Parts: sequence; C-alpha cells; structure tokens
Amino acid sequence: MTPEGGNEIARRARGTPRIAGRLLRRGRDFALVGKAPAIDREVADRALLALEVDATGLDAMDRRYLTTVAVNYAGGPVGIETIAAALSEPRDAIEEIIEPFLIQRGFIQRTPRGRLLTALAFRHLGLAEPRRDPAQFGLFGETDEPGNRQGNEPGEG
Repeated sequence: MTPEGGNEIARRARGTPRIAGRLLRRGRDFALVGKAPAIDREVADRALLALEVDATGLDAMDRRYLTTVAVNYAGGPVGIETIAAALSEPRDAIEEIIEPFLIQRGFIQRTPRGRLLTALAFRHLGLAEPRRDPAQFGLFGETDEPGNRQGNEPGEG
C-alpha cells in the first residue's frame, strides 16, 4: 500500500477503525483482482466508489437517509419514527449508526421538532434547498408574530 492509498482509505473510514479495516480488506481484494502492485490512491478510489463510499465518506445508507428526508419531507423537520418507517430501518440503528456521522459532518441537525437537513446536505446531494419559513424554527416553537408567543396566546393577559 502506498501512503496516498492508505490516506484515501483512512479519510473515508469515518474515523472508525472497524470501517477502516473493512475498506482496507476490500481495497486489497480490488488490487488483487486488478493485478495492481499496490493499493495506491487510484486503486483505493476505484474500490471505494465500487463499494458506494463517496469522497466525503458517506455510504449508500447515508445517502438514502439524506435523499429520503430531502425529497419526501422537503428537508424536514421530520421525526425519527417517520424516518425509520420510510427507510424500513430500526430507530436505534438510525440513531446509533447513521445519524452520528451525518451530524458530525454537518449534514443534519437534531431539533426539538425533528431532523433537519442543512444547506450542506442539499449541496452534497445536488438538490436545490427548499424555501423554509424562518419563524417555523424559533426557540421553543416561538414565532415572530406579536401576541402569539408560547404562553402568551391572544386574549391572555
């Protein structure tokens, strides 16, 4: 393995040794089949793309999560139970495996109202970001309309 090939695999391994080991083994398999003398950057890139791991380290399930929220729910906010049902995945798997990396990379935010895709996620997917009402995301559900703040409904003192 060349240092560049190792760096490419490490960069896309999400900072997780178990994932790095799996990607390294698959890279080695690609190098053997392709009769490459070493796993260089090009061999590593071909192997990772064949494994559906993109340049930022997102895999097919990460992209499926982001695409589902972007397309079906206009980027959110959407609840975790709804996402789990849409992906046919257990809630725990989504919260413990998929979301931590997406949050770390700045693709999603957890809000009290649900998961919300960031502008970075829409750019990564190549989709236009939908217009969102800024009042919808105020602190504790507050809006900017006078007399309509949480705990201060119209007609209340």
